[in-house]
Amino acid sequence: MPTDIEPELLEHIELEPEVPATATVIWLHGLGADGHDFEPIVPELGLDLPIRYIFPHAPIRQVSINDGAEMRAWYDFVPHAETGGSDDIDLSTAQITAFIDREIERGIDSQRILLAGFSQGGVIALHTALRFPKRLAGVLALSTYLHDYTGTEAERTDANLAMPIMMAHGTTDPMIPIMRAATSRENLIRLGYDVRWFDYPMGHQVCMEEIEEIARYFTEMF
Repeated sequence: MPTDIEPELLEHIELEPEVPATATVIWLHGLGADGHDFEPIVPELGLDLPIRYIFPHAPIRQVSINDGAEMRAWYDFVPHAETGGSDDIDLSTAQITAFIDREIERGIDSQRILLAGFSQGGVIALHTALRFPKRLAGVLALSTYLHDYTGTEAERTDANLAMPIMMAHGTTDPMIPIMRAATSRENLIRLGYDVRWFDYPMGHQVCMEEIEEIARYFTEMF
């Protein structure tokens, strides 16, 4: 991953707790959405924890699978390519790393910073967290997959070995087949991560039972 990229912070939404924050969740949306996509889930979690939620907006870029249309995307998705979009993914990783660094500067311990992401956002959350040089709280990976297993094996940091990762997926997901997610789960376990897996009878979406499980995961992490 390039280390000489120092991007300005992306546009984003921040939700502050009623008391000073002692933990941060950086939550990344999926293709074509924006930071508002998961904002309504925060009250549904029903958590009384001092968590700051940050929802970055992905940059607008051309997306090949949508005939080159411009939309918010963390990377240009290349069908049937194991490492397709890698340059975009590296840039997005640097942009999310900038948010983590800022939270640490604001006094949040790295071990109380959790990355969350849906679909493309989950790819970036995993890619960033496994390479971050300081221990993080964990990763919430929703309806997503691990990008570039070989590269991850070479570039992961010792700081986040055995990090707890929650993966959740729809059994009838037409966008990212559940088998791709299950393969990612097995690869993450092979690399030594603590993966908790949940699947639900749904498509490429989030359900209430999943939100309840996310709340339990956040409570355990924080």
